Amino acid sequence: MKATEANLLKFLKKSPQFVIPIYQRNYSWKDVECRQLWADLMRAGHDDKVNAHFIGSIVYVERALSSVTSQEALLVIDGQQRLTTTTLLIAALAKHFEDHAIPELLDSFSAKKLRNYYLLNPDEEGERHFKLLLSETDKETLLAILQTSLMSSEKSTRITENYELFQKLIDQNRSELEAICKGIAKLVIVDVSLDRAQDNPQLIFESMNSTGRELSQADLIRNYILMGLEPKFQTELYKTYWHPMEKGFGQAAYEVHFDAFMRHYLTTKTGDIPNVRDVYTAFKVYARSLKGDTRDLVADIHIFAAYYCAMALGTEPEPDLNHAFHDLRELKVDVAYPFLLDAYHDYQQQRLTAVELVQIVRWVESYVFRRAICAIPTNSLNKIFAGMSRNLKKDRYLESVQAAFLLLPSYRRFPGDGEFQRDLKLRDLYNFRSRSYWLRRLENHGRKERVVVEDYTIEHILPQNEALSKEWQAELGADWQRIQQTWLHTLGNLTLTGYNSEYSDRSFLFKRSHATDKNGDIAGFAASPLKLNTWSFELESINDQTGEKEKKIFTLANATAWNEEAVKARADRLATEATKVWGMPRLEADVLDTYRSVKIGQQQYSIDSHPYLAGGQMRDLFEALRKAVLALDPCVNEEFLKLYVAYKAETNFMDVVPQAKRLRLSLNMHFHEIDDPKGLCVDVSSLGRWGNGDVEVGLASFDELPYVLGLIRQSFDQQMSNAVDA
Repeated sequence: MKATEANLLKFLKKSPQFVIPIYQRNYSWKDVECRQLWADLMRAGHDDKVNAHFIGSIVYVERALSSVTSQEALLVIDGQQRLTTTTLLIAALAKHFEDHAIPELLDSFSAKKLRNYYLLNPDEEGERHFKLLLSETDKETLLAILQTSLMSSEKSTRITENYELFQKLIDQNRSELEAICKGIAKLVIVDVSLDRAQDNPQLIFESMNSTGRELSQADLIRNYILMGLEPKFQTELYKTYWHPMEKGFGQAAYEVHFDAFMRHYLTTKTGDIPNVRDVYTAFKVYARSLKGDTRDLVADIHIFAAYYCAMALGTEPEPDLNHAFHDLRELKVDVAYPFLLDAYHDYQQQRLTAVELVQIVRWVESYVFRRAICAIPTNSLNKIFAGMSRNLKKDRYLESVQAAFLLLPSYRRFPGDGEFQRDLKLRDLYNFRSRSYWLRRLENHGRKERVVVEDYTIEHILPQNEALSKEWQAELGADWQRIQQTWLHTLGNLTLTGYNSEYSDRSFLFKRSHATDKNGDIAGFAASPLKLNTWSFELESINDQTGEKEKKIFTLANATAWNEEAVKARADRLATEATKVWGMPRLEADVLDTYRSVKIGQQQYSIDSHPYLAGGQMRDLFEALRKAVLALDPCVNEEFLKLYVAYKAETNFMDVVPQAKRLRLSLNMHFHEIDDPKGLCVDVSSLGRWGNGDVEVGLASFDELPYVLGLIRQSFDQQMSNAVDA
C-alpha cells in the first residue's frame, strides 16, 4: 500500500479513469453531506489563510497491470462517494460556465478545462472517454449528465438530486464564483494505491469504513460476496441476481429496507437474531457454514428478497395476501417477518395454499394486535417468531401453527376472547398508536367493497369539549364529568363520519337525525352507510305504555339517548365483532395435547418414582411446595424425571431433589444474584450436582417454606423478565 497527500484536481487530472466495481454500493450521499462539502469549500475559498481542506481518502487498485503504452483503469475500493460528489460538483460548475458564457477564471477554471481535465478523457472513445464510471444503477445517469443528454426513465435519484442541488447552490452564489473555484482548488485527499500482489482489498475496505457516509450492513455483505470472485463470474452474479434484487426494492426502499431484510433473512435461516450492528458479522459466519457454492447463496438471497418485497413493500400480486400484508405493515409487525418469510417460502413451494397463508398472516396480526390492546409487553415478540417455524409439523401446517400460538406461556400468550373484549372496551383507542388501522379493519371486515377510512374522520359521539353543553349534561346526568372522563376515548364512544365539522359539539339527537350537508341533505348517523354506525346493540329502556324496563335493540340511527349505558352497550357489540375481525386459533383439547412437549399422564416418571416421597413428612412438605410453585403462574409446568422434579416456565427455574430428611432445591440463577438475608443458600457453581443453576438451598420443614418460596420466586421472576426482554 502506498499513501500520499494529493490535491484533488491534480489527482483527477493525472488519473486515466476510475471504475466503481459492481460489488460496491450505489451512490448514497444525501443533501446533508453535499451541503456540508459545499460549506467547507466555501469557507476555504473565502479564507486565504486556509491552504487546503481535507475531504478523505481515495483507495484504489489497478484493474490489471499497466504498461508504458496503456494505462489501465483504477478500481475504487473506498472513496466512491467523494469521487462521485466532486464529479457532480465540477459538472454543475462546468454547466454554469457554459450557460452563462463565463470566461476563464484563476488561469485554470473554464468550461472546457473543467470538462477535459477532470470529467473526460478527450482523446478516448466509448467508456474510456469518461474519468469516472459508476456501478450499474448510477452509471447511465452520470454519463447523461456528463454528455448533457436526456436521462432514461430509470434515472438514479441520488445522482440527479445532488447534481441539481449543486446547480442551485452555484446559481445562488454566482457573485462568488471565484471563491467557489478557489475552494474546489483547495480540496485535498489521501491518494492510497494498493499493490495487487500484496494487499487484500476486502480487509482494507472493511478497515477503512469509518469516514464519509457509513456503509450499511447490506453493502458490506454484497462486497464480501462479490469482491473476491473472478471478474466474469462476479459480473454474472451481479447482473443475474443482485442488480435485479436492487431494482425490485427500488432506489429509496433499498437504502431503507435492505439491512432489515438481511437481518430477517439470517434469522429465518439460523433461528438466531443478529444484533442490528452485527448483521455483516453474522452473515460471514453463516456463509462460511454453507456447503453450496456462492451462486446458490446469492440465488437464495434473491428469492427471499422477493418474498420480503411482497410482504414489506406491497408487491404481492395475490389480492387477499396483499391486503393481509398491508395490515401487518400498518400495525408495524416487522418482528414476524422471519417466521413469515419461511411460511411464504412454503407457499411458493406449494406446501401451503394462498388461503392458508392468508389465515396464518391473520393469526399473526391478531396475536400482535390483541397483545397490544391487552398491554402485554412486546419485547419478546422477535424471539417468539424467530423460532416458531422450527417446531411446526409441516404435514399438518395450519394445525401446528395454531398449536404453536395456543401453547405459548402466559407472558407470551395469545390473549383469549374474554381478556381481549374486556380490555378493548376500556382502552383509550383514540390515542392508540394505530388508530386508523383498527377503525379500517373493524369497518371493512367482511366487505367486498372496501371503505376508504382515510376519507372520513374519527368522531366522538359524546364530545371531547370539557365544557359540555347543558343538553349533554342533562343527557348524561349529575355524574356527567366522570362519565365523560371514563368513556370519552373508548370503543363505544368512537365512530367515523364525513361530517365532523357539521356535528361539532352538538347534541346526540342533532348528530343522529338533524345534521345536514351543504346541499341540505340529512348527514346524521341515521343516513350513514358505515357499519360502525349501523351495528345494532341491546339496551335496557323504559316501556312507554307499561313503565317497565325491557331490552330493546338500537343502532346509532334510532337510539333515543346517548349516556353511559348506551356507550357500554355499543362497546359490548363492537367488542364481540372485534373477536371475529381479530380471531384466534382454535383446536380441540385432545388435538392440542398432542403438541405438548410433555403430555399429561404420559410422563415416564411420577411422584411414586421417588422413594423419599413415598409417604410421611417429606411427601406432605413436597405437596405443599409443588402447590405453591404451580400457583406462581399458569405457565409453570412440572416434570418428573428419574433423579429430580423440574419446574419450568421458559426453561427450568427450579429443580427438586428429594432426600431422606429434606428437599434439596436448585435455583437456576448465578449465586451473586440471589437475595438471601438469612444466608441459607450455597454456591454450587463449581460442584457436580443434579439440577440446574448455581444456587442450592435445603427445605426441611414447613416453617422454612415461606422464606424458601421467596427465594424460588426470585428465580422465576428473573426468568420471566429475561424472556420478556429477549
